[in-house]
Amino acid sequence: MISIIIPFYNEANNLATLLKEIKTELKKLNKEYEVILVDDGSTDNYKLPEQEHIDLLIHKKRLGKGQALATGLKKAQGEIVIFMDGDLQDNPADIKNFLSRIEDGADFVNGIRTERQDNFIIKLYSDLARLFLQKFLKSPYTDINCGFKAFKKEVTDGFIFYGNNFRFLPLSVFLSGYKVDEIKVNNRSRQFGKSKFGAGKLLFGIFDTLTAYFIFKFAERPLHFFGPIGGLFFGLGFLIALYLSYERIFFGVLLYRRPILQLAVLLIIVGIQIIMTGIIGELIVYLNKKSGKL
Repeated sequence: MISIIIPFYNEANNLATLLKEIKTELKKLNKEYEVILVDDGSTDNYKLPEQEHIDLLIHKKRLGKGQALATGLKKAQGEIVIFMDGDLQDNPADIKNFLSRIEDGADFVNGIRTERQDNFIIKLYSDLARLFLQKFLKSPYTDINCGFKAFKKEVTDGFIFYGNNFRFLPLSVFLSGYKVDEIKVNNRSRQFGKSKFGAGKLLFGIFDTLTAYFIFKFAERPLHFFGPIGGLFFGLGFLIALYLSYERIFFGVLLYRRPILQLAVLLIIVGIQIIMTGIIGELIVYLNKKSGKL
């Protein structure tokens, strides 16, 4: 059983064609399947063709792609799940290649968009995210932001969809020890509608990437993140204060004439606060782990 989940927002001119292409390709494969469409608060008057194997789930307002994917997963009955976008840029003819890789033993197969048709902003964000994640989290993915992917449903167990973290599902699967793979997919140009990713979202995309780095690297050891930062602030403040004390004791320099003393005190206080944030984080992790064992 294959579940194809397609979140969409205002894609009235694309849906009918996409569903027709999916039906054609899955008929060739002779596999049981379902298509789960998740309307994320669309305001256009779309019409779906009368076709078997289609379920339509509707959000009353726009909740975001991550929540739409989560809604689709709750409904999905298939052992294998495929994520696709509803803008016709993903080519259903590539589905057979995804399924072939899974049959060969992969738990998760991510797409690599060849000859990308996206605008400069989207490409820039994708390149920055790829380089950052490969450098700091050893990501094996070439195009982690590709929305076209297939996987065994079990790999999503324990992954919490919120905000825009759906982009980092591939990384979560990899770091959980599952076997991952990549294939090239045909990224078609958009024929109708407008891209939902503009220049305004580039900054938020960078924040999302930094959040993913923190969660995957330090979620269970927050002091390892906050400790060095707090220690740096505290150390600088302590050295400045030590130098000022040396001048006051041995050379009689009056400290009220040294505004840098206030900077030293500030750095020491900020450093202690940052370190305490890490300690509180450690306590929260410990108590959550402890409560889970009770």
